Amino acid sequence: MDVVKETLETVYSEERSARLVLWQTPFYDITTLKDLPASHDDFQKLQFSITSPVPPPTLPSAKLELDWGPLPTFDVLKEFMNKNGCNQQKGWTLIKEKSAESILRRKLRKPDKSNRNDLSVRRTPRKPVEKSAFITQKGNIVGGGTNTVLNALAAYLRYLEGTARDDWQEVHEQVRNAETRDGASFTALFGPALCLGIISRRRVHYEAITYEKDRNAGFLSPFGYSAVTIGAAADAVCSMEWYWLLGLKSIASYNGMYSIQIWRWKGHLIQYTVSGHEGPAILLVHGFGAFLEHYRDNICGIAEGGNRVWALTILGFGKSEKPNTVYTEVMWADLLRDFIVEVVGEPVHLVGNSIGGYIVAIVACSWHALVKSIVLINSAGNVIPGYSFVPFTKDRQTSGASWLGARLLLFFLRLRLKDIMKDYYPTKPERVDDWLVNEMLRASYDPGVPVVLESIFSFNLSIPLNFLLEGIEEKVLIIQGMKDPISDSKSKLAMLKEHCAGVAIKELDAGHCPHDELPDDVNSMICEWVASVRSKLPAESLS
Repeated sequence: MDVVKETLETVYSEERSARLVLWQTPFYDITTLKDLPASHDDFQKLQFSITSPVPPPTLPSAKLELDWGPLPTFDVLKEFMNKNGCNQQKGWTLIKEKSAESILRRKLRKPDKSNRNDLSVRRTPRKPVEKSAFITQKGNIVGGGTNTVLNALAAYLRYLEGTARDDWQEVHEQVRNAETRDGASFTALFGPALCLGIISRRRVHYEAITYEKDRNAGFLSPFGYSAVTIGAAADAVCSMEWYWLLGLKSIASYNGMYSIQIWRWKGHLIQYTVSGHEGPAILLVHGFGAFLEHYRDNICGIAEGGNRVWALTILGFGKSEKPNTVYTEVMWADLLRDFIVEVVGEPVHLVGNSIGGYIVAIVACSWHALVKSIVLINSAGNVIPGYSFVPFTKDRQTSGASWLGARLLLFFLRLRLKDIMKDYYPTKPERVDDWLVNEMLRASYDPGVPVVLESIFSFNLSIPLNFLLEGIEEKVLIIQGMKDPISDSKSKLAMLKEHCAGVAIKELDAGHCPHDELPDDVNSMICEWVASVRSKLPAESLS
């Protein structure tokens, strides 16, 4: 709005001034981002009121005769897009059509198995429903106009009541298909409509609370909502609003060494940063429970070595959004693929620590065209000699045990976080400073964290590193902290040397996070590695 105001002042003279009217209806009654605490726990204690939906303002008519010109044809528009570099590299659009899971399942298929056993379940074509809210080709998300979406929302909230209406029965069927875990169906069905602004988060909350009061004689129980769908809708939009405010505050804060930017992935807010203006593209991927700032002394350090460096906080961690969904290593691999295609726009050198290293290996295995090389820093994953076949489990259903385990683990981590982290930094425990601990504790109070922790109990790291690295060993650098408390570094390196011939290995006197414990050493290794890989690449791939 400030930019608009400044521009209008330069366009209009004093005789013909423009009046700027700002219309805004915030979800929470917050006057300034300065009032927003860093912790969601502290934010809830302030008990900001939620505003009710309001009709749009009446705008004054513009009494101007305007010549809008001819409407461009599709061919003209296509030519314009191609000339202005808006088209992605040839074939990259097709890359996004296949998930990491489908690629790995195909590669892991037993040779004697028929393709028929790997096909998705064929669904019998359904009879078209009049006034259906599911208008996409797959027919699994709510779309259409505002009234259509509101009607589908009414059906969603009343799921437990049942209905004889065909359009509501269709919604209820899709709820059952999308409920991969309790409450996950709301974001799956209505997320795109919210992202597009067909309905607002505030309107969803209003409808959910109004229906809840109708069910309870005008009262709201302090012990929770009376239906799962009501709770899912209300909690989801409140969570979305929190991460939106958090993202706005991150963008507006210039205290750090690098600025924060926001990328939407499937409607969810992902925070990232970029440093450097020329040179090879490098993407840094953090480990479980960390965030892009865990590379605090690597981002600028590597960029100063003549590189362009991207770092992102993957979905479910740090200040990125934590939606109610099932988190898997292949889902994060899909996220990295899309980030490379949509944001970076060219093949990258991928760097990953811990579980981030395993995800990076999946990306390299699944989409060779996107990766120039990979650097694994104390990567998760094992080496299995004589590997032939390991079943790849598709079902990641949560259970009561994982629900309880996640909450007990969260309590334990908050209680012992600093001591645990110091075990990961055996050479320089002073690097576990108050900033790092406080950032991790802050993130632990964000909405959705228990759901992310539940994923620990359903991770499938059975695909060995020697399989994922097959065919790209000459483009792999292993940086290993030899004092890693959660793995036997010596035996792991011995197995990698034996079964992944061609990988380069660097040993460091460090723990599980050498990039943060000994940043200068790691930065030097990565810069030298990227330069060596670049010198071996054919000239046409460097342009």
